[in-house]
Amino acid sequence: MKGISNIEIKVIADLEFRKKYYFTIDDISSHFVNVKQRYNTIHILQQKGRIIKLNQKKYFLVPIKARYGKWTDYPFIIADEMMDGKGYFIGGWAAANYWRLTGQVPMQIDIWTIKRQGEINLLNSRFVFHRTTPAKLRKAVTEHTKDHSFLVLNKKDAAKWVKGRD
Repeated sequence: MKGISNIEIKVIADLEFRKKYYFTIDDISSHFVNVKQRYNTIHILQQKGRIIKLNQKKYFLVPIKARYGKWTDYPFIIADEMMDGKGYFIGGWAAANYWRLTGQVPMQIDIWTIKRQGEINLLNSRFVFHRTTPAKLRKAVTEHTKDHSFLVLNKKDAAKWVKGRD
């Protein structure tokens, strides 16, 4: 592969072989001689668009089969991986659409959490973070898709949310 070093190929090949598209530094540490080499390789792979940083500890590997380096995944899975599977729930129009309470396809994924606020564009999806309380986080239920789980606002509260938008 032109433009990718041997160590980068080794890391990408290992992750793809294990089908580990969401990974942490611990998952690839064995490939490096020292921390500086690991840091530099991750930085270069980010610049080349081969990996995307999701949070302080987690990355997404853009598969080799991605044409022109563009790739996406199911937004609910991206949200779950970004939030490390806890302390959040997906709400708003995304939850309403998930529960088939509306035919409106959401333009963004609204995530309620106690940790962050603002918005971020990742993997061709827009994620908007809203602040909430720990008590309201208990309104989430765990759902599954593509062998992966995520937290979404329960159907009853999602219906109330939609009704409040009328």
